[in-house]
Amino acid sequence: MIDQSQWQVLPFVSLPSWFLDEVKSYCPNSSGNYAAQLLWNRGIQTLEQLKGFVDDTYYQPLSPFEFGYEMKQAIKRLKLGIKNQEKVTIWGDFDADGITATSVLWEGLGQFFTPHLQLNYYIPNRATESHGLNITGIKKLADQGTNLIVTCDTGSTNIEEISYANSLGIDIIVTDHHTLPDQRPDVVSIINPRYFSEEHPLFFLSGVAVAYKLVEALYLTLPKIPKNPLENLLDLVAIGLIADLVELKGDCRYLAQKGLQKLQQQLNNPTRPGIAYLLKLCKRTGDRPTDISFGIGPRINAISRIYGEAIFAVKLLTSKDEKHCEKLAFETELANTRRKELQNNITKKVKKKLQGLDLSTTQIIVLEDPQWQSGVLGLVAGQIAKEYDRPTILLTTSETENSHHDGIKLARGSARSINNIDLYQLVSYQRSLLHRFGGHPFAAGLSLPVENIPLFRESINQQTRRDLIDFNQLNMNNKADLVVTVSQLGQSLFRELKLLEPYGMGNPIPRLLIENCWFESLGHANIKDARNNKIKYIKTRFKIYDHSVDEGFPGIWWEHYQHELPQQENKRWNAIVELDYNPNYDNSRKGEYEVRLIDIQESILQQNYQSIQISKGSLIDYRNQTDLEINNLEVETLDNCPISWSELQKKYYKSIKNKQDLALIYSHQNKENSLTIIKKLIGIAKYLNQTKKTITKKQLKDKLLLSDRSLELALEFWNNLGFRVVEDEQKLNINYIHNQQKDYQLSKNKLLETLEEEYFRREYFSQVPLEILQKFLDYDTLTINQ
Repeated sequence: MIDQSQWQVLPFVSLPSWFLDEVKSYCPNSSGNYAAQLLWNRGIQTLEQLKGFVDDTYYQPLSPFEFGYEMKQAIKRLKLGIKNQEKVTIWGDFDADGITATSVLWEGLGQFFTPHLQLNYYIPNRATESHGLNITGIKKLADQGTNLIVTCDTGSTNIEEISYANSLGIDIIVTDHHTLPDQRPDVVSIINPRYFSEEHPLFFLSGVAVAYKLVEALYLTLPKIPKNPLENLLDLVAIGLIADLVELKGDCRYLAQKGLQKLQQQLNNPTRPGIAYLLKLCKRTGDRPTDISFGIGPRINAISRIYGEAIFAVKLLTSKDEKHCEKLAFETELANTRRKELQNNITKKVKKKLQGLDLSTTQIIVLEDPQWQSGVLGLVAGQIAKEYDRPTILLTTSETENSHHDGIKLARGSARSINNIDLYQLVSYQRSLLHRFGGHPFAAGLSLPVENIPLFRESINQQTRRDLIDFNQLNMNNKADLVVTVSQLGQSLFRELKLLEPYGMGNPIPRLLIENCWFESLGHANIKDARNNKIKYIKTRFKIYDHSVDEGFPGIWWEHYQHELPQQENKRWNAIVELDYNPNYDNSRKGEYEVRLIDIQESILQQNYQSIQISKGSLIDYRNQTDLEINNLEVETLDNCPISWSELQKKYYKSIKNKQDLALIYSHQNKENSLTIIKKLIGIAKYLNQTKKTITKKQLKDKLLLSDRSLELALEFWNNLGFRVVEDEQKLNINYIHNQQKDYQLSKNKLLETLEEEYFRREYFSQVPLEILQKFLDYDTLTINQ
């Protein structure tokens, strides 16, 4: 069944020329227009913001001592432990953020404490223990002689467990980023960025980033002790940051960018054999190696989701034993394919239960089942929440070692939110019904007595209604960032989109709308695991076409069969896709890239897009026509072929203001290449120098078909060629005064590239179908008038 729900299409905005030029400087092989639109729509609208977002060399990260008293107390206690050779245990967590945080502390603190003798780590078993500190584990560590526990990605709300550790003489340093307790816990130090305001550059640090800041502070305090550079930890930081539910802003984005550069080195010069093997396995299955959200991140998470035990994940990331790492990476790959199958099966069962649920009266989905495996419930809950536009809580009542507490049977599960609804707060109102609860505003884990489930379901829905949250009004999941044609898919667009990486909360993967398209060359198959066994996780491959291409562009639709993709000859469809890199394609044209299909709708004349509601003016197409006479028509005219949307928009707005249509009467017949134009430019300079004549800027622009930008570069080129250019009331005087400057070739290349780009743009505006021009202009007109 094809979804006909409302889509939202972001408008194509007229951007300042300085902003376009600045973005272009980061896109040497393309115009940068798409990247500029995306950045602007995502709130990057000043030079300072742009440089800080795109260029990690420009951003200045904050000192770890920005955490103030808490960081100082933590360092003071660690120095005491180093001096007294105390036994320190890292208490980690079993998700990707927790695993990488544990690894960062293991390697970072391992520069100051002897690993295995003074320093160890403990990670709860996902299947038999819960997130956070627990009494049984603390007692075990006390018996082993632990003096100090350093938590990572956990611990902030474990008040009872902290008190128990204190009673055994164990000190605790908490490094965490989850929701804060009402009162500061009785610990040596709690380093949690949520104590900052939301505008603070450190506020969004994840667990691994907070752990890194602690190690950084120790490196700064005791710089002579460590043998390994602090920067060696950054690849681990990037993996955990991007895999977790945090916004990549401020120091978060900076650390992720630096870490991705380190991670890229593992492809060619591996220093972490485990990560190198994981990257190879990512490539083998078609996942872009450095796309952490689809590659390494889910694989690390799969370890505890399938096996429960996550300790071998730290060994995988930190061990130097190549053979052992290869074995662990293979086991991780098997776990990930098994995770996909398990997630798919449970998703189908959840959807079957939802068929009996009245969603019009359901604000929060709360479902339970004894057959559901707890390890993948968070993933399924997230998937259901997105698809059904409802925060979702899924619980399992299966019998496990920790399914009872004081003789009471417990249900355990996960909660996921949507649309920035603070689910943590909603669940916290039901504390009296819960056994344990913790997490983020948008993702949490919980357990409660099975007998309390009906009351919990009723209470949380009542609370949501009292808060006046109407999820029927929040149905805006499928949002397209850009409208493109199939011909525009490929390397140039991919490189522009890549400028926005790394993606994460608040900066999602750009979604592209392709209109009036169709699908051919369909075929589906189940995926295979590392042992070449088939796994029940289907994918459909296809080629997507539209009017702009003769050859289709490859694509993939996960978890769908080919019969679900429409193939009627006389129908056209609109598709929302994500452009991705596929390392498994051959080197044929466009072979390195493919689209990931997100949603499709039947193409109809009046689309149900929120941002396309009105049309303010009409275009009349007289492009590339000779002997044209329109003197008797009451229309605005555009007779010079534009090279930017802003040129076209200015005329379009004028026609709207005058309540007239806009006639496009321009043509693009200049077939001279950029080298010929430069030769003419040199000839003009020599002629003006010899004759002492002048030329106006307009004359030069008209003669060589230059824009303001290419005129500026042409004058710069003249200067580097040895001519002095003096401007006198729009007239240009040329005098030859010296030989070529050292920047001659650079200025020539810049001018060549700009001329070629302008030629391409004129070609585009003279040939692009009228309906596309009209649609883009209507998008922007609506935005201006809102």
